[in-house]
Amino acid sequence: MSFIVSLNDSIKADEVVELYTANGWSAASKPIELMSALRNSHSLATARIDGRLVGLANAISDGYLVVYFPHMLVHPDVYRRGIGRALMEAMLNRYRSFHQLMLTADGDALHFYEAMGFTRAGRTVPMWIYAGTDHQRGHSV
Repeated sequence: MSFIVSLNDSIKADEVVELYTANGWSAASKPIELMSALRNSHSLATARIDGRLVGLANAISDGYLVVYFPHMLVHPDVYRRGIGRALMEAMLNRYRSFHQLMLTADGDALHFYEAMGFTRAGRTVPMWIYAGTDHQRGHSV
């Protein structure tokens, strides 16, 4: 089954909420805020199979030097088919000339992001003030 990755796709709330819900992310409970966040991202990559949204990744950036990838999700029904890799490759290609490309990954995703070229940022420690509930499930945010 083939998929299409796009940096110019439009998204609908119901399909985005379904994807976030399938992954157990608390952002699904705030669809208005979630859609605003995604639509106002510096970049948004989507993956579709036969028109169905099966993955997305977004970027927040100053547009010149620094980019942060806060969300990258693939629907559990289609894990391990190269969709996550294709989404991240699209984002890396978009921001290849930037000085700092950053993300936060949990233990389950470390090997994936290391394979994509990311390394631990020196002695940095991720810190947050977090109002969601999905961090206990081990998801990267």
